[in-house]
Amino acid sequence: MAHTRREFIRRTCCTAAALGVASSFSRFGLINALAQATSEYRALVCIFLFGGNDSNNMIVSLDSNVTTGYPNYLKIRGALTSGGLALDQGSLLPITLRTPQAKYGNSTLFGLHPRLTDFQRLFQSNKLAFLANVGTLSAPITRAQYLAKSVAVPANLFSHSDQQQEWQTSQASGFSPTGWAGRMADKLQPLNVNSQFPPITSVAGTAIFCTGLQTRPFAIIPSATGVAAPGLTDPDKGARLASLNQLLTFDTGLSLIQSASSITKSALADSSIISQALAAAPPLQTVFPTTNNSIGVQLQQIAKLLQVRSAIGLTRQIFFCSLGGFDTHSDQINTQDRLFSQLGPAIAAFYNATVELNLERQVTTFTMSDFSRTFQQASGGGTDHAWGSVQLMVGGAVQGGDIYGTLAQPALGTGDDSGGNGRWIPTTSIDQYGATLGTWFGVQPSDLSSVFPSLANFPTSNLGFLG
Repeated sequence: MAHTRREFIRRTCCTAAALGVASSFSRFGLINALAQATSEYRALVCIFLFGGNDSNNMIVSLDSNVTTGYPNYLKIRGALTSGGLALDQGSLLPITLRTPQAKYGNSTLFGLHPRLTDFQRLFQSNKLAFLANVGTLSAPITRAQYLAKSVAVPANLFSHSDQQQEWQTSQASGFSPTGWAGRMADKLQPLNVNSQFPPITSVAGTAIFCTGLQTRPFAIIPSATGVAAPGLTDPDKGARLASLNQLLTFDTGLSLIQSASSITKSALADSSIISQALAAAPPLQTVFPTTNNSIGVQLQQIAKLLQVRSAIGLTRQIFFCSLGGFDTHSDQINTQDRLFSQLGPAIAAFYNATVELNLERQVTTFTMSDFSRTFQQASGGGTDHAWGSVQLMVGGAVQGGDIYGTLAQPALGTGDDSGGNGRWIPTTSIDQYGATLGTWFGVQPSDLSSVFPSLANFPTSNLGFLG
């Protein structure tokens, strides 16, 4: 039932936004008058990379150490000329870390995937940072403990659906009716008291990440402009909307229908507010990559929503978007090339838009993904599902130019490997990752444990990548 209702909300909101329903709402002007100062505003933007991004080829050691550096990477992954997955050393984009990576011989020399030139530029300007070997965990665990099964591990490791749910809920086993973004929004309701608009917006359909016990997420079509769709500008449009609103007030005596009517009324009202705001906003000057680039379209829509933040009166907002296709069991080199060619320019354009809006220090973008991929190649030019991965954070408040946490030891059958093909055991948990973002966002320390239930099992709740 919960999933059905969320889908109903999404479809209704998207339809209403696309039609540009609504005329004038008195609360629109009231909310605008009560909007908080720009300096108090903060937003989190989650980009979920569905399928499991291979972070082993996103960032690679350039050190010459035969055990931990590029020679070791080349040996295990195999040269491209021989059908392997190791990117040519000369094609990697060099970056220098501020903090040496101990498991890589204290090296600070690394290279990014050749399609990530925008990431290289953001990293060098200290606007982008990486978080190493992060994943779903119930508690810290070593290879020996994993093999001995002496410490609980997340349910159904290496399963797409389970790991996607666990990343979004931070609950490592069992069902959770809420996501950690929704729970954060629940805790921060007092900061959004002057707005009736939902604090979480998805431009990628429904996601458990966005749902709280009190928080009702809003979903919008990424290309919605806030104006009526072609062919639907006839004079009868207003009459049809008025008739629909009247139907929604009828008392049917059936709780299911009454609940659906209430959801629809809220969706129409929310869509009206955002449609008016978007229609009144001037065009953004930042150019987004939108041709054959779904994540570019989604981030452009989020930038437009950031532009009208004052009109809806929220001081804390969370956005959810996604890019799929990272389940690279075959043809990984070409697939990741194509996806990174979309992701890098889209994130760079979005950061530029936050600069244009004077929000670069008030908006933090971050990635999540099911898991990484095995360090060792599988058949068909691809890799299998793994565990710990590298994620990235972008924004003016990000303490960039570095890798936080510790990259996994690049060796098979030992150290950080849970088995024998390079499935890295995470050394940082999603709870710690989310809690660091949440602290910057305004969640009080006393509330972190209820948002992230396993946080107390880890040594720190703030990883230091935001300032």
